[in-house]
Amino acid sequence: MKKLISILISISLALFTISASIAVPILSRGFYAAHVKLLKLPEQTGWTESEILEAYDEMMSFELKGTEFGTGVLKWSESGKAHFTDVRVLFQLDLKVAVISGIILAVLLLLSLIWKPHRFRDRGPGFWAGAGMLVLFLIIFALGATDFDRAFTVFHSIFFPGKTNWLFDPNVDQIIQILPEVYFRNCAILVIGLILILCCAWMVLGRKHKNAGKN
Repeated sequence: MKKLISILISISLALFTISASIAVPILSRGFYAAHVKLLKLPEQTGWTESEILEAYDEMMSFELKGTEFGTGVLKWSESGKAHFTDVRVLFQLDLKVAVISGIILAVLLLLSLIWKPHRFRDRGPGFWAGAGMLVLFLIIFALGATDFDRAFTVFHSIFFPGKTNWLFDPNVDQIIQILPEVYFRNCAILVIGLILILCCAWMVLGRKHKNAGKN
């Protein structure tokens, strides 16, 4: 039972860390709003800041709340809407994983008060969850940093197999004009940065517990 609880804690902690980190830019309007000014999108596109934010808000409301699809004063196509419908499935899945894994993790931590988790190689489950994710995302970060365009394409081919509607015509689906590649790159950097910070935290806590047990 102790070994099983330890393994389940590692898995649920990893799932929660990844999904919660991904949820940050999804749920943070401020992160996007900062890019509107940082990238000077009103000057670049000709739309006002309020029009850009309205388009973003309508699109994200569709993704997160299931409201009618729209992009403010910006034009959109059925093909573009279909892509955002696919994106909505991924967003909703991520948020559900974050909530469910968080609940499971809380229950397992309560159970660990009764059945103390097994320490593989004298390391706690948090250490192994952090170590595993750290290696994985350092590799992903390295690949993305060397060729983000290639990584961006591979990402879409994996999560939207057989589809090309993510290749927007900026004159038809104007929303892409206010979602430049640099914004997606910064979202990726934010997510991976959060994951790496949390991984290090889990590893330190695991080792700290070990050292505390020797005192």
